[in-house]
Amino acid sequence: MLVPFPPGGGTDIVARVIGQKLSELWAQPVIMDNRPGGTTVLAAEIVAKSSPDGYTLFVTPVPFSIVPSLQPRLPFDPVADFEPIALFNTAPLVFIVNPRVPAKSIKELIALARTKPGVLNFGSSGTGSSNHLAGELFNAMAGVKITHIPYKGSPPALIDLAGGHVDLAVTTVPSALALITGGKVRALAVTSMKRSATLPDVPTMNESGLKGFEADGWNGVSAPARTPKDIVNKINADVAKILRMPDVLEKFRSEGVEPAAMTPAEFGAFFRNEIAKWGKVIKLAGVKPL
Repeated sequence: MLVPFPPGGGTDIVARVIGQKLSELWAQPVIMDNRPGGTTVLAAEIVAKSSPDGYTLFVTPVPFSIVPSLQPRLPFDPVADFEPIALFNTAPLVFIVNPRVPAKSIKELIALARTKPGVLNFGSSGTGSSNHLAGELFNAMAGVKITHIPYKGSPPALIDLAGGHVDLAVTTVPSALALITGGKVRALAVTSMKRSATLPDVPTMNESGLKGFEADGWNGVSAPARTPKDIVNKINADVAKILRMPDVLEKFRSEGVEPAAMTPAEFGAFFRNEIAKWGKVIKLAGVKPL
């Protein structure tokens, strides 16, 4: 099972939870192979060119739906060369501000941004990341201009936010949790359609007036195209079983993620919709290809 990011990140943690349970169900080792590089492209290319026998799988995260719009010359077709199997989880992002920013809600942030177009800024984990594009989606839907400042990962962005060097950051709930509970930053909204169990008092963007706003992170699993349907359906059924296990649910809650089972057809449709959604945001925001 190839993971397109280094060990220890959110995608890797979720994949290892699932992989360990699959290993137990199958009485056969499931090896996690971390292959970071090219914003998911390195791992994806290996899987796309592997034998479609069910023994090589691709842990499929939200950036894989973004990369087609940022890298038009991919060495594979992200839809035609993969067989969608299952969604693992969704994970809301959270909009957080430095306490010195006077806005205490999304409505107040929008009002403030409209009086200062281009003056406020937001930090993200990098250009083209889901965090960055969630901020650009906010700009588009709210009709404001908050300037993007890319960082090499979330930690430096959060350090600068807590230090008052940036006004706003868009990040994952787990990475922001200690800063939020410690009063170092203020959480304004989460990007999912329902509230996060980890931050139950923080409203959604939808509740905050931006109707239909949704920019979840997510992870799933895919196989090379032409993998037999019985293998795909077997893995899907076992993943669904794992996502109902109490210890898995507890681990997911501790990581600020929600289980999200789908059939292979549903995951395929979901993935194609994500490509279209983020493609529109990238075009609207004028994000240049990498």
